[in-house]
Amino acid sequence: MHIDARGLRFDITTGGPEQGEPVLLLHGFPQHSGEWADVTPTLHAAGLRTYAPDQRGYSPGARPAAVEAYRLAELVADAVAVLDALGVDAAHVVGHDWGAVVGWALAAGHPDRVRTLTAVSVPHPAAMAYALGKDRRQQVRSAYMLLFRRPGVAEKTLLARDASGLRRLLRSVGDAARISTYAEPMRQPGALTAALNWYRAMSRSELAATAPVTVPTSYVWSDRDVAIGRTAAEACAGYVRGDYRFVELSGVSHWIPDQVPTPLAEVILARARATG
Repeated sequence: MHIDARGLRFDITTGGPEQGEPVLLLHGFPQHSGEWADVTPTLHAAGLRTYAPDQRGYSPGARPAAVEAYRLAELVADAVAVLDALGVDAAHVVGHDWGAVVGWALAAGHPDRVRTLTAVSVPHPAAMAYALGKDRRQQVRSAYMLLFRRPGVAEKTLLARDASGLRRLLRSVGDAARISTYAEPMRQPGALTAALNWYRAMSRSELAATAPVTVPTSYVWSDRDVAIGRTAAEACAGYVRGDYRFVELSGVSHWIPDQVPTPLAEVILARARATG
């Protein structure tokens, strides 16, 4: 289905009982709402209603050209507008990678719209900013962002030779067919540039300024995540004022929804059930 919001058209995948408690699922880079396909069956069986939008830059009808259009405040405003268009007052919010960043900022700025938060892989933005400033190992882990922020160069590097660079980035998500479900849409004209604009619009000061969250929160981190180290993961607790659970997965890479969808769904359900 499509949702028109803020002058943009978002593609959105829905499922589960129509009267079930709503869950907003926010994907990361360079994926799309399909990353939740193996997570949602467990949520639906438990009676939850899921809404998974292809976010700004990923939906063809929501792909503005200006880099400034991809600032975090705009991404959060999109999430609020989607909830409004769906008629959802408050949802259980789940985000992976960049979707987690949006989820954190949504919970910080609009706690009335977030019943619970389950953030996957990426910690609170201020925890990430802290680690980038203090931890040399996190700086090395995040060095790929320097490439991603270079217009034209990043696109050429990632899309050359049948998008082999992009496919290498995604190599841990699963087999070649699964990798292609994410890589192929990024080969459409303008798609990868729009997705990379999230990085190009990113400001460390904006991340650091994100307020602590007060909603019940679970943060899921995996010890083989090449992008997020333990310093950032463990610093996350300092930016949650509500009930907080840190869930560490052993032997799992960054691509948690693809690699261990059922354990992740169980974490989401545990968080939702803990609040009644």
